[in-house]
Amino acid sequence: MRTPDRPSAFTSDSARDKYYAVYDRVLGELWPVPVDAFDVETRLGTVRIHRAGPAEGDPVVLLAGAGGNALAWYRYIEPLARTRPVLALDPLGEPGRSVQRRPLATGADVADWVTDVLAAVGAERAHVAGFSAGGWAAMEQHLRRGGRVAALTLVDPGGFAPLPRRFVRWALAGAVVSMLPRTLRHRMAGVADNGALREDRLVELMRAGWAFRRRVPIPPAYTDEQIRAVSVPVQMLLGARSALFDAQALAARLTDVVPSWRVEIVPGTGHGLPVEAPDLVAERILTFPGRARPGTSNA
Repeated sequence: MRTPDRPSAFTSDSARDKYYAVYDRVLGELWPVPVDAFDVETRLGTVRIHRAGPAEGDPVVLLAGAGGNALAWYRYIEPLARTRPVLALDPLGEPGRSVQRRPLATGADVADWVTDVLAAVGAERAHVAGFSAGGWAAMEQHLRRGGRVAALTLVDPGGFAPLPRRFVRWALAGAVVSMLPRTLRHRMAGVADNGALREDRLVELMRAGWAFRRRVPIPPAYTDEQIRAVSVPVQMLLGARSALFDAQALAARLTDVVPSWRVEIVPGTGHGLPVEAPDLVAERILTFPGRARPGTSNA
């Protein structure tokens, strides 16, 4: 497997500027509450953070999946920010307003930039919620660097099974359908099993990001020993039809390996779980770990 040897980046300055124009407009259209946007320096590049909610308290840190950024969490900001500081990040290596300057070659590199962000914002007991590749980034930070994280919410995360061919087919189908006119795209979203294709503004942003070249490592599958090494409360939310793994098989494995984890399979959802059941996911983030019960459940 090829290791990335260059930073992710736009193909040209003009492509970057066009993307930023769409990004800023979509942010203004979708973001539901006042936001403080700022940048922090990490050892691998500059990370853009969107902050909302109270000035004090342990933050909820949101990590988007592959191809996504802070705007993917727009439905979550208002409910989460009622009671907690919320930090939505544009991940390094993904299209957004973060600027990567060194290659992301390994999980250790991913752990480094996430750790640098947590340190820069003074987080000591953050609740980190990550979707897909963002869930893997959250795990890498905890396993490799430790500290600053009090709980993890992993939403259909990467790193818990080898990347299957069906996921590649799912991603390619989503890319093709995203190019269709709105009415047909909405109709085909069900066929492609991807609720994100009904998110018109996010699809527009995704199209603007086609000139971005992602160079990021593919998460290897965690061993049982690595999973047992997690020392903070964890809840995992799985799409029942996830293209990333067999949800039932993964839930059974985790129940055996880490029975203290809260594992929930959400019916009627696939890998697009965060946009297909946003109210449920937001509620789980807000109430974990206070009302969590160990074991596997079906919502």
